Amino acid sequence: MAEHQEKTRGRPGRKPAENAAPSSVQVLDRSLKLLELVAQADGAALTDLADQSGMAPSTVHRLLTSLSQHGMVSHDGETGAWIIGVKAFEIGTAYLRFRKLGTISRPFLKQLMEGCGETANIAIEDSGDVVFISQVESHAPMRAFFRPGRRGPIHASGIGKAILSTWQDSRIEALLAGRTLQHFTDKTRDTVPTLLEDIARIRTRGWSIDDEEHTLGMRCVAAPIFDEYGEAVAGISVSGPAVRLPDEKVEAFGPVIRAAAEGVTKAMGGRVRQA
Repeated sequence: MAEHQEKTRGRPGRKPAENAAPSSVQVLDRSLKLLELVAQADGAALTDLADQSGMAPSTVHRLLTSLSQHGMVSHDGETGAWIIGVKAFEIGTAYLRFRKLGTISRPFLKQLMEGCGETANIAIEDSGDVVFISQVESHAPMRAFFRPGRRGPIHASGIGKAILSTWQDSRIEALLAGRTLQHFTDKTRDTVPTLLEDIARIRTRGWSIDDEEHTLGMRCVAAPIFDEYGEAVAGISVSGPAVRLPDEKVEAFGPVIRAAAEGVTKAMGGRVRQA
């Protein structure tokens, strides 16, 4: 009877050692728990982390070593303590920056929408795309709408081109190397040379225009927002139907939107980089 019980422990067909191996989800869960404990302490010894987590010291050391390889924690050779790593700090800082951006930009978005009568947007650059994080919609029945979290192509976006205008041409070319610039309309800048020509005009003008380049019948005017290092990390824009945004209005809105971008930049502790 005892022999039968021994054979049926764990999952059928697996050895006891295989059943004891932690799953990848369990490893991730344990690693995040350790990261949280390290973050709470001003330097934590391995034995303390083992006691607090309830894990064996060997397991804790293995997980900390893996986290260290990704820059999430760091080991102080003199004290033997484990401390939070630079990569974890960067991730936390990014979260705070964009959370702050969404909050700080709100009154500027409302002011733009009320002053221009069109939908006002904030978006960030992420891995060569733009991601919309906040919006104040126009009251007009026909209006632009971008769901927060929606990604868009950087080359066919007013905010995307505003951000790109702060980069060197070589950086833009490196980002787009090997990419196909999707063709949306006959006005899309779907080759690097035509895009760079437009970028040059944006630099001179101080704001960008999406002239029905992504969606026929929709125009957008945008300007970049800078962080504390003078890097463009986001943009603010006004979008609406082309029939309500003729050239004269676009020219009038440009300086207003640029001023709003500078206001958001200063409000979040950034600095405007001079062209």
